[in-house]
Amino acid sequence: MAGLVVIREGESLLFECGEGTQRQMMRYGASFALSDIFFTHFHADHYLGLIGLVRTLGLQGRTEPMRFFGPKGAKRNLGAAMAMGMERTTFPWEIIEVEAGDTLARGDYEIRTWPCEHGGGAIGYALVEHDRLGRFDPDRARELGVPEGPLWGKLQRNQSVTLEDGTVVTPETIVGLPRSGRKLVYTGDTRPCAATIAAAAGADLLIHEATFAEEEAERARETLHSTAKEAAEVARAAGARKLALTHLSARYSRDPSPLLVEAREIFPGTVIAKDGLEIDIPYRDDS
Repeated sequence: MAGLVVIREGESLLFECGEGTQRQMMRYGASFALSDIFFTHFHADHYLGLIGLVRTLGLQGRTEPMRFFGPKGAKRNLGAAMAMGMERTTFPWEIIEVEAGDTLARGDYEIRTWPCEHGGGAIGYALVEHDRLGRFDPDRARELGVPEGPLWGKLQRNQSVTLEDGTVVTPETIVGLPRSGRKLVYTGDTRPCAATIAAAAGADLLIHEATFAEEEAERARETLHSTAKEAAEVARAAGARKLALTHLSARYSRDPSPLLVEAREIFPGTVIAKDGLEIDIPYRDDS
């Protein structure tokens, strides 16, 4: 069953809510202080856990609002799930239908969507941080006579400052070039496709489904899923830094190593996403 918690700057986002999601969240200490849940499509293994999660939140006395995002069909499917959760929720909620190609502004980052190949209007999500300010050089600032304090802040915010003697100091003399943010890409269920490669370009972490091994490539095509090899080829083509394989067939639940071996032959930076796995995504200039 699908369920991914992304924790960023103290904010928790949940992608998918398969059956048992709340149990796993409690087991691994994931915060229930969620504001938004994102769904890629509405096959049962990706959203039926919402019923139990909503009931638990209600029993905990939640009053904060919650939003649910998903492709066409979200209002029908999620609305039915919410109705089954309890007679009346203790908190306001809203269902927002999004389309492939939408961009959701989120302060200092955004969430982009793209079309996946899994039928039913399935979409993927890319969490993309905005560029960060360049590094401030305090030694250079002192050398140029800029006193520590508010003027340093203005320079850091890309504003020129004027000193008491009339000297103008521009930010490019003290502050380095903007630094890139991080990029996390989650496909949900899909065949490998050009849209995913484009969406995952330069991703720090690509989370891609790998339901089958290459020996079942025909089965993968028939069911609109991917093999581990195909997921690795997507990661390589996208120039991703790391690949996590998800949505493995039950036959690999005890021993997923064949999928890992297959993928690593194409993309060495591959891991298997298992229950409770935590992956830290460092900034590129800090790694």
